[in-house]
Amino acid sequence: MKSAPGHRDSADTGHAGVSANMMKKKNPHKKHKSSLGPATKVLSQPRRDIVGCRIQHIWKEGAGHVVWKGTVLDQVPVNPSLYLIKYDGFDCVYGLELHKDERVQGLEVLPDRLAKSRLTDVNLADAMIGKAVEHMFETEEGPKEEWRGMVLARAPIMTTWFYITYEKDPVLYMYQLLDDYKEGDLRIMPDSNDSVSAEREPGEVVDSLVGKQVEYAKEDGGKRTGMVIHQVEAKPSVYFIKFDDDFLIYVYDLVKTS
Repeated sequence: MKSAPGHRDSADTGHAGVSANMMKKKNPHKKHKSSLGPATKVLSQPRRDIVGCRIQHIWKEGAGHVVWKGTVLDQVPVNPSLYLIKYDGFDCVYGLELHKDERVQGLEVLPDRLAKSRLTDVNLADAMIGKAVEHMFETEEGPKEEWRGMVLARAPIMTTWFYITYEKDPVLYMYQLLDDYKEGDLRIMPDSNDSVSAEREPGEVVDSLVGKQVEYAKEDGGKRTGMVIHQVEAKPSVYFIKFDDDFLIYVYDLVKTS
């Protein structure tokens, strides 16, 4: 496997993904840097529904702090304290307990409203969901590099964006893939026999693992615990997992890995 140049900070030091510092034309393909540990607090005041809202807060960790601004995409039904957020300038989707995490300080709901936008090609959008793709990114040296992945779904709230994950970095990302497709930076792969066989047969019931606790063995012999928070409708064997020690959302095919 051709290693990607540079280094991309990862909150999961035990993850075997390929480190990279990939740059899209407009959006940096990167994550917030963090070292994470359990930290929670309980707030007693009534909470408004913040899904769909623009938010801003201070992220305080150790002696440092930084202001993060973003859009709340969803509230996780199996853990209502957990929200999925798309922060401005970062391509990963984050899972945070906004009202409990001590590192989130001064949470504000902003008056900003998301600009309404419509998909330019609904048929193409529907056709790419659940498909394997090759996604091109620019490197710091200039030439583009190919990342193989899977388009999982259209993102909630920010409806011209798509959820996607990658073979060498199986966390949840968001991109405006129709733009990339039209610019020649996204190629939809033909269906393979493997992907066809993994599809649900008409009338078949697939037991959901959503809400189940999971344990993941790291390469260093340690273990991580977490919860399955979502099942991908287009690929029922694929799930989103939120680990207790991380705010990234991991994407695993639990049929293949079980």
